[in-house]
Amino acid sequence: MDLLLLFKGLILGIVEGVTEFIPVSSTGHLILAGNLLGLDDERAKVFEIFIQLGAILSIIWLYREKLSGVLREIPRLDAARRFALNIFVAFLPSAVFGLVLHKAIKAYLFNPVTVAAALVTGGIAILLIERMKQNSQVNSVDELTLKQAAGIGLAQCLSLFPGVSRSGATIMSGLVIGLDRKVAAEFSFFLAIPTMFAATGYDLLKNRSVLSAADIPLFTVGFVTAFLSALIVVKAFLKFISKHDFKSFAYYRIIFGLTVLGFYWQRDWRF
Repeated sequence: MDLLLLFKGLILGIVEGVTEFIPVSSTGHLILAGNLLGLDDERAKVFEIFIQLGAILSIIWLYREKLSGVLREIPRLDAARRFALNIFVAFLPSAVFGLVLHKAIKAYLFNPVTVAAALVTGGIAILLIERMKQNSQVNSVDELTLKQAAGIGLAQCLSLFPGVSRSGATIMSGLVIGLDRKVAAEFSFFLAIPTMFAATGYDLLKNRSVLSAADIPLFTVGFVTAFLSALIVVKAFLKFISKHDFKSFAYYRIIFGLTVLGFYWQRDWRF
């Protein structure tokens, strides 16, 4: 058993769990971390996809009562059916665009420089949105209209560009259309469930040939650490945004993105 490889898997699992549900781009951070750790071959890319399931499992666990209640009440309650329909409508745009553009995005955009540029651009966008006058009209995920869900779903398509951040696109678009901060975050969490299951399932099925039984320890370590770290971060994130705005995440994105751009510019242009 390669202990160094397991340690790298542990680091990437933590990176995934910490960044998946806050507006800083987990995919972007995984690409950068994998590049620095020397884990950027085909097997490593599948590993990064797989550990997202650990992170999403944390949301299912944290909101298990809400989710089980919706499933149980769909045959009887309009509110449960409306919630499920909103999630489906919000999920649909990225599913369609993802299938169409998946190959091109993987081929041309999964690199540190494009990720860093997207981090900076997204950070500026968050600052601009925070400067807008907030008009929170929706104080529960059960109050969303179909039109609002569709708007968030369209915004989620932006996150197909690595570095944009799925949670960032959905949360900030939620604020723009009138969702309370906590509601915007929670709807983003719920929307992540079908989105990430579909994306990871597709990628794992497509790349199953590169995996073997020897990968089980590495994948297990990454999965568990992603789950545990996501549990901690989601709880802390909800507590944080109940009292603060998202500007600190924007500043982090800009500083981190510029640092990465500087690093790769210096490396590539060094004489």
